[in-house]
Amino acid sequence: MSPNERRSAGLLLFRTTGESGLEVLIGHMGGPFWAGRESAAWSVPKGEYGPGEEAAAAARREFGEEFGHPVPNGPWVALGESRQSGGKIVTVWALEAGLDPATAVPGTFTMEWPRGSGVQQEFPEIDRFAWCTPEVAARRLVKGQRVFVDRLRDMVTGEREPSAPDGP
Repeated sequence: MSPNERRSAGLLLFRTTGESGLEVLIGHMGGPFWAGRESAAWSVPKGEYGPGEEAAAAARREFGEEFGHPVPNGPWVALGESRQSGGKIVTVWALEAGLDPATAVPGTFTMEWPRGSGVQQEFPEIDRFAWCTPEVAARRLVKGQRVFVDRLRDMVTGEREPSAPDGP
């Protein structure tokens, strides 16, 4: 990993239900830029990490920070990497679990808002979570992360072999 290369790692929780089949847990990005937007304004719980941290450790840390609870127990399945439009490389794992989005206690960040005002305000990193079908997630997720839902769907339907069934 080069010092200038930006990397993120995340964890995509999924469940299968009798009603809608496969569902994934995604979060709506917080802060004023994303307020009022739905399309391409959601994300897999993830975050950046540097050269001294392993991707899986970053995914675990970021899930805890963004959802506000530790990662559920269970095997992780590697969904690989994807380069986002800004050049950042994102690595994601899937984990089958059934968390209640209403219990999330998201972490926060501080920024000047409105810009140029000198006023610092605090915003949630993720302002809400929801279980979504792959079709709904495809509309909601930022474009560079949609590939992970496709890979998960292929794995669940047997069109793709799990690459790391024992997890990190």
